[in-house]
Amino acid sequence: MKLTETGFKDLYLLEPRAFEDSRGFFMESFNATVLRDLGLDFNFIQDNQSFSKEGVVRGLHYQNSPHAQTKLVRSLSGTILDVVVDLRREQPTFGKHYSVELSAENRLQLYVPKGFAHGFSVLSKSAVILYKCDD
Repeated sequence: MKLTETGFKDLYLLEPRAFEDSRGFFMESFNATVLRDLGLDFNFIQDNQSFSKEGVVRGLHYQNSPHAQTKLVRSLSGTILDVVVDLRREQPTFGKHYSVELSAENRLQLYVPKGFAHGFSVLSKSAVILYKCDD
């Protein structure tokens, strides 16, 4: 698993390693031990999946304490523009946003810590999004 910093404290882009051949590919999309070894602290307890059509915008969603959520977001099919806004007042990136295209093809995942509002816009004909939550 490759971890890329985004310029926002604790917000990371993750790229799972895929093994491809003529039949297709295999990848480990989630491994708690590997992610903890990379320094990511979480206890994911719920998976959410959504289906949306082209042009749909979902969010920005935000959960206040004591139900704030860390999320791990990825696209199972289609392409989205995933957007987060840093709402952590103590951070120099407060009020700033980060966006990235997540797709089934690029297999990227966004690790979103507590304190960020999250949303996405569907860029393809449709998209299926899966995100893990820790609350």
